Amino acid sequence: MRRPPALRAGDRIALIAPGSPFDRTVFDRGLDELRALGFTPVFEPSVFERRKYVAGPAEGRANAFASAWADPSIAGVLAVRGGYGSAQVLPWLDAEQLRAGCKVLLGCSDVTALLSYVTTRCGLVGFHGPMLVHLAAGDAGYDRASLLGQLTGAHPYGELAADGLEVLKR
Repeated sequence: MRRPPALRAGDRIALIAPGSPFDRTVFDRGLDELRALGFTPVFEPSVFERRKYVAGPAEGRANAFASAWADPSIAGVLAVRGGYGSAQVLPWLDAEQLRAGCKVLLGCSDVTALLSYVTTRCGLVGFHGPMLVHLAAGDAGYDRASLLGQLTGAHPYGELAADGLEVLKR
């Protein structure tokens, strides 16, 4: 399992919309928050596409993700939001191409399909955490210290455990 390099201030973070479309006002607030965290958000115009309940055709959404992943100037990829259509991009992805890159992929909810894909098919670490719509809500949407610790720390964030849980197999 390969873990991507830790993010640093100024790193370029590509924003993708693998599932549902989103509100532009929320998007803009999320951009401001991402900048306040010290990162440089970048996105293709296709991120604003809408086709009924999804953010454009599945192949286009997959291509936007693959393009961001292949771009050496991009340090991480952040989903704007989840949505039912996130799993629709999987058949269009090339595991070999994705395996060649190693960068942060951050998302949750339906974006778990993409996170699982890069983990199981590509052997890369995926980061289950807030999306841009959560960042847009500021303190109410996510924990800044936790997110920055996860993404900018030189070492793995650590094992998450809760009282009363038992490991069944190691």
